[in-house]
Amino acid sequence: MIDTIDTSSLKTTIQNAAHIVIIPHLNPDGDAMGSSLGIFHVLKNIGKKVHVVSPSAYPKFLSWMKGADEAVNFEEKPQEAIEILHDADLLVFVDFNCLKRTGKLEEEIRKLDVSKIMIDHHPYPDPIAEVMISVPSSSSTCELAYQTLSSLGWNDFVDSCAAECFYTGIMTDTGSLSYNSSNPETYRMVAGLLEKNIDKDKIHQLVFHSNSFSRMKLLGHVLGSKLVLMPEQEAAYMCLSSKELEAYDFQPGDTEGFVNYPLGIAGINVSAFFMEKEGKVKCSFRSRGDFPVNLFSESHFSGGGHRNAAGGESVLSLELTVDKFKTELPVFYEKFKKNEL
Repeated sequence: MIDTIDTSSLKTTIQNAAHIVIIPHLNPDGDAMGSSLGIFHVLKNIGKKVHVVSPSAYPKFLSWMKGADEAVNFEEKPQEAIEILHDADLLVFVDFNCLKRTGKLEEEIRKLDVSKIMIDHHPYPDPIAEVMISVPSSSSTCELAYQTLSSLGWNDFVDSCAAECFYTGIMTDTGSLSYNSSNPETYRMVAGLLEKNIDKDKIHQLVFHSNSFSRMKLLGHVLGSKLVLMPEQEAAYMCLSSKELEAYDFQPGDTEGFVNYPLGIAGINVSAFFMEKEGKVKCSFRSRGDFPVNLFSESHFSGGGHRNAAGGESVLSLELTVDKFKTELPVFYEKFKKNEL
């Protein structure tokens, strides 16, 4: 928790670092990139040498974020990323709490004997850093990062570039404050960011209303042809094969938010989305109310997350993964209804 962190020690750790590297999770979303780049700008403003090394590419719809072009993609430029990592004396992990979330970059991280800080809002963290800033009640890692920097007395170093990044992460992780956002502190953080003279309307346009034609066609396909209801479990699911993704010219980030659409159907409180990619199936789960998709994902799809938003993966085929979901969800749902979880 923020209020139990030794802020003096944390501040000294950052100030004494000669080269800081910020690392988001694999396939970074708006919160991961927003927190990475927001911290990046603040640390640059206080005079630190700092880099962002991402385990993989970020979505195109985030390419407008200032500093995104300076982030080094490990998959694209492995040697450059490794050289940067081995020159660092402080790592900052953002928006993940177990090293497996960094994919193949994990092997390089484990080679480094340097100080580490973790800033994350997901529950059940592994002990991956000396300083663990873990607050699952935060709406997003961006909110938590901004709050942490402010607690260190660095709010004046949060310029409009950093504020845009933090605001973006809060908006993408809460569906523009439509979920995971009932804490008044979230709105105080948003108000503070708006005071940095950011253009929130421009951000919403760039993030939510600048879709490619191919993405809109893919969304139409998945909603029109791939949406399946499971009314007895108040659930719905969708899936996309790698061939379908190729047919619609899939780009990283194109399926962002697809899993949320079925929750707009009356009577549907659980949604799942399965996407076949690179020999695995990426699983996304969302829910409304008290249904714990994080526990469901942990139990059956090697994942986790929050009560209403979780992810996982499957090494089974897409067909077998969907079959597993159709088999396990009714059992889990019955236990949930009987308070037996």
